[in-house]
Amino acid sequence: MKATRRRMISTALGGGLASLPLSASSGLPAASKAAPRGATSAALNPRYAKLDDILKQPVLKKQFFTAPVIIESVELLRLNNSYLCRVRSRDGAEGISVAHSGMSTLFPIFLHNLQPFFIGKDARELDLILEKVYIFGFNFRYNGISLGLPLATIEFAILEMLGRIAKKPVGQLIGEIHNPEVGVYVATEWREKPVEESIELIKKAVAEYPAARALKIKIGGLMFMTRDMYAVGPPQRTEKMIPLVRKTFGDSMALYADSNSFYSVPEAIRVGKLLEEYKYRYFEEPVMFDDVVGIKQVADALTLPIANGEQDNSFHGFRWLIANDGLDIVQPDNYYFGGMIRSMKVARMAAAFGKSIVPHMSGGGLGYIYNIHFVSAVPNAGEHHEFKGLRTNVQFECKTSPLKVVDGKIKVPTGPGFGADFDPDWVKKHQVVKL
Repeated sequence: MKATRRRMISTALGGGLASLPLSASSGLPAASKAAPRGATSAALNPRYAKLDDILKQPVLKKQFFTAPVIIESVELLRLNNSYLCRVRSRDGAEGISVAHSGMSTLFPIFLHNLQPFFIGKDARELDLILEKVYIFGFNFRYNGISLGLPLATIEFAILEMLGRIAKKPVGQLIGEIHNPEVGVYVATEWREKPVEESIELIKKAVAEYPAARALKIKIGGLMFMTRDMYAVGPPQRTEKMIPLVRKTFGDSMALYADSNSFYSVPEAIRVGKLLEEYKYRYFEEPVMFDDVVGIKQVADALTLPIANGEQDNSFHGFRWLIANDGLDIVQPDNYYFGGMIRSMKVARMAAAFGKSIVPHMSGGGLGYIYNIHFVSAVPNAGEHHEFKGLRTNVQFECKTSPLKVVDGKIKVPTGPGFGADFDPDWVKKHQVVKL
């Protein structure tokens, strides 16, 4: 482990993870000293054992529930191209979640595979239910986002229901409240635009939230949305953008960069050194997300912290990268990864070896509320978290937070569940989806 890199992480990502005492009541293990880079397999074996032990520990706090909470129904509701999940218990408790936009494609998996699996089960056993789904249920046929996204939608609704029963915010069901306010960064896109146009668009995005203290830009070439399969973006765009963004926003703005798996290892190292020169805080997905060896090669070559994980769909990639010191920031997506309980286990693994978590946030709807509730419950959270704006078509009221960016942070709702009360008339407009 390069000492300069570890110092950079401890100062840039919210301060001193190596010295952070993780609360025993939260179920999180105390941080241990990281093994040096290049450690032998024998030296790394204890790390794997520790990580495996963490994965066995339950997350949901069953002690809040003295009686079984039997799931009576799991429904998928639709209004135009938006979806809700509604879960009800035999005792009449209810929880509603907002689905990711990808549900428009994946709803058959929700209805055919997952919906019947949850009926009749005790919601207090949510840890075990999720484990059964992945290990003994459908993982041999469905994997990744196709399974994780509809599964997370159901999990969110169950956590909402359990929070209402226990009169606790979701963060207290899956951990302790360490971050009642969550720092955010403005997430920007426009990778296909020329540099000058991109800068103007980024400035407008930041201007919408003048209290924001952090910004993430996209670097590298185009993604799947381009119609020209040979296009890689404007020439030298990244090399111009990196210094220009720093010049435009000044040294006080925390900057992050994401290549969405675009580069080869040598190119990622080259670009990473440029990011280091202009004092960016971390480099996200420098190479293909599942190339764990390549990710570690980039990490070894840079002092800049490396982030990865939004597209991961199993614990194995995180386990390998953490055990082999191949990344510094873990980034499971609560939707893609199959929910908050599974993401919390990744956060615990990261905490055990002094690494931070900055979960990726996908989808619109209430995605930012789900994200800040999760972040509220992890002591090893990074300093800033993904934020794509407050605009939503969801009709709800939040009585315990203004849900505004103030001094670069959003106050996490403290009401039961996710603290968002849906307009009942709006919910009634939704129709039950059936195969």
